[in-house]
Amino acid sequence: MLRLHRISDDGWVVVEHISDHNHPLSETYGEKKHWPSHHHLDKYTKDLIRMLRQNNIGITKLYTILGNFFGSMENVPATKRCLKTLCQNINREQAEDDIKKTLDLIRELRKSDPGFMLSVDTDEDGRIKTLMWTNSRSRMQYEHFGDVVSFDTTFKTNMYDMPFGLFVGVNNHFQTVLFGGVLMTDEKIDSFRWVFREFASLMGGKEPSTVLTDQCRAMEVAIAEEWKDSIHCWCKWHVLKRVKECLGTKYTSIKEFRDKFHMILNEMLTIEEFELNWASLVKEFGLQNNSFLAQIYETRHKWVKSYFKGVFCARMTSTQQSESANHMLKNILSPACTLRQFLDQYMKMQYIRDEDENYE
Repeated sequence: MLRLHRISDDGWVVVEHISDHNHPLSETYGEKKHWPSHHHLDKYTKDLIRMLRQNNIGITKLYTILGNFFGSMENVPATKRCLKTLCQNINREQAEDDIKKTLDLIRELRKSDPGFMLSVDTDEDGRIKTLMWTNSRSRMQYEHFGDVVSFDTTFKTNMYDMPFGLFVGVNNHFQTVLFGGVLMTDEKIDSFRWVFREFASLMGGKEPSTVLTDQCRAMEVAIAEEWKDSIHCWCKWHVLKRVKECLGTKYTSIKEFRDKFHMILNEMLTIEEFELNWASLVKEFGLQNNSFLAQIYETRHKWVKSYFKGVFCARMTSTQQSESANHMLKNILSPACTLRQFLDQYMKMQYIRDEDENYE
């Protein structure tokens, strides 16, 4: 220990000196990184970490990237524990004044794209209940390709745990195109009514001819009330997922049943063919009293191909397009991202989709 005192002529004087260490020396090379004096990250490394975290790079992968950056893992001037603490501090920084930062980003987006539109639904206390946005590119694409729209709200990756809904379609190359995004605080009928009404308003009043969703009852009621002339179909992928869950071994173990079931769904061209083969399948495998099959049979006009004759679906018989867009967004968004980050990353994803179209 060394103790210094200030003296009158702005100098220093040593008043106490203890030459012994107050802790033993590190016995192993690996210990040195754990002393505060031996881990320091410069401004540029911190900026790199911040950028990687914004794109949903996990702590372990981040640590290995820094290992490449510094030449080897031994040369990284921080431990994984230090990185974790730094990332927590970065998250806190980004969460501060999130609404103000989001509004600043919206101003920037409007400046670069005058066609960027935002719509907000608030509750009785003036708090944001639902937030929807779209831009000029999406609105132009909707004008051309908005006959069939897929809507899905299975995505929940943001610090407010708000369900994220995505309106998507396909273009003339059968690529996914994004029409708009919406963040919701709940999934009630009134919220969905506002979403569908506002989406049509942002798109110039044009309602889609066909809408594909999952089996959400609130969504079904809202579409029936707001888009009376649109044909509402269920995503076949979601129905088949439930078939697998509810029929269990009957579906997974009996190949003959599975093959016949899929043949009835995909290859029966007329309603009469479907009805005849469905009755035969149920009788053959003794499933007349199966409540789940009875339930999906009652709603067959929503998801069976035979009932879609004359209905334009643009090859979108499932919400696969929005599922793939959700998957892409999940890859670049961290689970606790802020509203500003969410909007920023959504715009990046839209740019990537546009690039794919430009290539075609």
